[in-house]
Amino acid sequence: MSQYKPNSRTPKDQEAGHRARKRFGQNFLQDAGIIHRIARSIGASKHDHVVEIGPGQGALTSDILASGCLLNAVELDRDLIPLLEQRFSGEPQFHLQQGDALTFDFSSLQQNDEKLRIVGNLPYNISTPLIFHLLSQQQLIHDMHFMLQLEVVNRLAASPRSKNYGRLSVMTQYYCDVASLFEVPPEAFSPRPKVQSAIVRLIPHAVLPHPADNLETLQSLLRTAFNQRRKTLRNSLKEVVSQGQLESLEINPGDRPETLSIAQFVAISNEVNATTNKDQAE
Repeated sequence: MSQYKPNSRTPKDQEAGHRARKRFGQNFLQDAGIIHRIARSIGASKHDHVVEIGPGQGALTSDILASGCLLNAVELDRDLIPLLEQRFSGEPQFHLQQGDALTFDFSSLQQNDEKLRIVGNLPYNISTPLIFHLLSQQQLIHDMHFMLQLEVVNRLAASPRSKNYGRLSVMTQYYCDVASLFEVPPEAFSPRPKVQSAIVRLIPHAVLPHPADNLETLQSLLRTAFNQRRKTLRNSLKEVVSQGQLESLEINPGDRPETLSIAQFVAISNEVNATTNKDQAE
């Protein structure tokens, strides 16, 4: 059960004179009500090991620490390190690493093979590559809660036959159960972003529901399919799989990529991989 206790301190705008930097995609969350709502959604407890990516000025950090959890924060901006160290100097459960989350080895934070709970207000310009970086280490992760651009959250959670469904949807849902939780308006930040944001929850599957025989083949297939998403499968995939192979999988060659389920994409990928292996063996 969550041991969440809301922190009464309200984040200070431009705390300690630090100004948000465009090159880091910084937009500091400052709405106390939104911060408390995010913390409640995460529901950290004293038994959890939380990793916060990009704590910024520590607005959400403070509320998460109130749960009694162990918290590692990974911050890229060196100028924020002294501010965070000073603010949380009296918190023995707080540990700070200066580094780039895009290349960070999250396994280095594990203790006794525990699963990590990842949270963060992710800069819009790195959100997709960072999610793929984390998915490559999904065996380490219990769950993830992220603040992202609403458009990205819609793509992550999209279902087949919707305009937002694409490569990001398939690969994320291949690894995780995805839930869009709630939207966050621009006025909750300083400076205000020009886009709407939202909170998303990603929970890695304990067992992959549709495992691919070769992940690289699946990724290549998705790139090929969705790079020409308005074309039928017969045309967009003609260089990698035949019409007859699609029909043998009970997939209509006249369908478009956005109509296929994850299971169907994996089935095509496995068929392509089997054909490739057979050709190489001959």
